[in-house]
Amino acid sequence: MKHKFHAKQTELDGIKFASKKEAKRYENLKMLQKGGAVLFFLRQTPFHLPGGIKYIADFIVFWSDGNVTIEDCKGFKTQQYKTKKKMVESLYPIHIKEI
Repeated sequence: MKHKFHAKQTELDGIKFASKKEAKRYENLKMLQKGGAVLFFLRQTPFHLPGGIKYIADFIVFWSDGNVTIEDCKGFKTQQYKTKKKMVESLYPIHIKEI
């Protein structure tokens, strides 16, 4: 089945990713972790919003310098994504980095 935004589901390390871009970022984060720049990272972490709405971040990255980034691999930004991003950033003290 074709994705409406032409994303190609990709499997890597037995994990199914929504797109090649997300799988490539996963590989990159693994290399950064081996090199010591990244302590660890989490995948598909939910943020619960009012009204039963849920935003799922692709990655939360814990860097060795103490920084933490929330990342979303986007090829196309839907209006729904833009709305959820604004809600998350207004409710939580974070900024979502688009990869």
